[in-house]
Amino acid sequence: MALIKRASLFCDRRQFGLINFLAFKPSAMTMDLVTNPVLINVTRSGLVESVHRGAVCVVDSEGDLVMATGDVSLPILPRSAIKPLQAIPFIETGAADIWKCSAEEIALACASHNADDVHLHTALGWINRLNLPEEALACGPQVPMGHMARERITASGETPTRLHNNCSGKHLGMVSTTLHMREPLEGYHRPDHPTQRRIQKTLCEMMDVDLTVAPMAVDGCTAPCWGISLEALARGFARFADPRGLSISRQSAIRRLKNAIAMHRELVAGADRFDTALITRKNYELVIKGGAEGVYAAALPSFGLGVALKIDDGARRAAEVAIAALLRYLEVLDDADWEALRSHVDPPIRNTVGDIVGQFEVAPNWLGGA
Repeated sequence: MALIKRASLFCDRRQFGLINFLAFKPSAMTMDLVTNPVLINVTRSGLVESVHRGAVCVVDSEGDLVMATGDVSLPILPRSAIKPLQAIPFIETGAADIWKCSAEEIALACASHNADDVHLHTALGWINRLNLPEEALACGPQVPMGHMARERITASGETPTRLHNNCSGKHLGMVSTTLHMREPLEGYHRPDHPTQRRIQKTLCEMMDVDLTVAPMAVDGCTAPCWGISLEALARGFARFADPRGLSISRQSAIRRLKNAIAMHRELVAGADRFDTALITRKNYELVIKGGAEGVYAAALPSFGLGVALKIDDGARRAAEVAIAALLRYLEVLDDADWEALRSHVDPPIRNTVGDIVGQFEVAPNWLGGA
C-alpha cells in the first residue's frame, strides 16, 4: 500500500467533508458547479483531441478519506454502481433463504446484465418460483444491453420483455423481499414503499449519510436513485470490503453477496463486459460495479478500501480506462492483469482500415500520469 499516500495531488479531507444535502435542491444537481480536473486524455497522432474530467476517491473501512481528486463532496447519481449495497436487505431480511435463491440468483440481484441466455434462464426460473408474471416487475421491457443478445433478438424479431431489462435481477430481489415481508407488491419501486425505505435505511447506515434529505431522481428501471457524494459511495463500498464492526447479520449478508459475485461473475454483467472481465481476473480480491453516466464503485477486500469514480461527461469509455488506471496505481492490477484486459484498459483508436491512430492516456496531473 506504499502507493496510497496523501500527496499535494490529492485533496485535503477537511475540504471534502460530507455534504449538507439540505443545501441542494434536485435542480441544483449539476456537474457544472465545479470544474473537476482532467483524468483521461484521448489522443490522435500524438495530439490531444478530447479530454474527460472527473472526480475519484478512495476511503478506508474506518470511513477515512485516503485519497481524492476533484470534488468528491458533490452529490452524484450512483446509478447501477450501487446495486451490491441495494441488495443487502434482500439477504438480510431472510428473503433469499425463504425463496431458496441460489448463488446465481444472488449475483443477478447485483447485476446490470446483458440478457444473455444465462441471465434470462436464471431470471425466468426465479420469477416462476415466485409464481408471478413478468408484468409484476416494475422495470420496463428493454432491448438487451449485450451486443450478441441484441443481435439475436433483432434477427429473430422477438419482442424484448422485462426479463431482458438489465436491472431485472435487482427488481426480482426487491419483489422477493416485498413478498417475504408480506408487504403490498403494488408500488414496491416507489420511494415511500417499505421496500425502498428499507434499502434507503441500509444505504444510510453503510455510508453514514442522511438520505431522507438527499436529492432524489428516478433511475432508468423506475427505482429511486438518491444523490450521494463520491466520498459517501466509497465509504459504503469500503465497509462492503471490510464489514467488521457491522452487525453479524449484515456481515453475513455482505459475505454471501461477495461470494456470489466472485463465483458467478458472468451473471453480474456478461460476455465481453468489463466488470465481468475484472472480477474474473481478481476473483475474491475485487467487487466492482459500473453504472450509467460514467460511474464506477469498487470494494477491495484485501485492502479494506472502497473506491468511487464519476466521469463528468458520462462517457463509459473514459470511466473504464480511469478505474483501471486507479486499480493499477493501487496495485490491485499487475502487469499480467493489464495485458489480459488490454482491450478494455488500453483500447486503441483505429481508423477505417484498422491502423492504430490514437490512444487513451492518464492525464499528467493525475496519478503522476501513470
